[in-house]
Amino acid sequence: MIDAAELTDNTFLRQFQLDVDGQLAKIEYSLQDRKIFLTKLIVPETVADDTFVEDFLKLVMENIQERNISVVPTSPPIAKFIRKNRRYKSMLPVGVRI
Repeated sequence: MIDAAELTDNTFLRQFQLDVDGQLAKIEYSLQDRKIFLTKLIVPETVADDTFVEDFLKLVMENIQERNISVVPTSPPIAKFIRKNRRYKSMLPVGVRI
C-alpha cells in the first residue's frame, strides 16, 4: 500500500511525513543524543484505518533502524505499536520499557 520512497524526513519541521491523497500523515519527533523521541502521530481521517497506521509506523521504524538510532515512543499509539511488534523492542534505549 505504501512505498518507502514516499516517506520524507522533514528535519526542519522534525517530522516524518507521507503524502496520502494530497494530505499528510505525520509523526513528529525530537532527536537528542542518538535517541529519537516519537511524540505525535497525525493521520488524515480518510486513511485512519489500522492497516495504514501500522504500515506507516513500520516504514518509519525501518528508516530509524537503518540510522542505528534508539527510539523512545512518547505517543500512546506508537508505544502500543512497539508493544505489539516485538521486533522493534530492541530499538528501545537501555532502561526504557513499554
